[in-house]
Amino acid sequence: GSTSDEHEIVRRVRPLARDLALARSWLEPRHYQCDAAQGFGVHLLHEEADHTLAVFAASWLPNRGAPPHNHRTWAVVAGVDGLEKNVFWKRVDDGRRPGYAEIVKAGEKVFGEGDVVTFLPESIHSVTNDTDAVTLSLHVYGKHVNYTTRSQFDPETRVAKEFKVVQNA
Repeated sequence: GSTSDEHEIVRRVRPLARDLALARSWLEPRHYQCDAAQGFGVHLLHEEADHTLAVFAASWLPNRGAPPHNHRTWAVVAGVDGLEKNVFWKRVDDGRRPGYAEIVKAGEKVFGEGDVVTFLPESIHSVTNDTDAVTLSLHVYGKHVNYTTRSQFDPETRVAKEFKVVQNA
């Protein structure tokens, strides 16, 4: 049956995302293309008409990544090719000041092929590819991330600002 419980949704999506990542039947050479300015590539594999449920292949340039950000929707990410470091952050301010956020590092883990990480809407993480090759991961979101009002965070300046991704053709 259907559920709106985000913990239950990510629990159900997790094995499906892992199987799809390991199957690689969908994988095409173009999925490794990255936006040089952004540092990563975003390739839409599937999206519902109302933007609920979006599946992407994300590619990461060597020694690049994404700064700390949230998704404002549930997310399940599975490793496809190469190692990606996820740093998990915890917000410590009350969130009342627009454009301001205090975040502290809460942990990190390197994910590889078949490894899965799940996020709830307010989870904050950053990603880096510390290898010398382009890496690839499969991302499943409860809503296309450019249709959520999500934030990018700078732990040094404590600035929070809206975050959109450049999608590859």
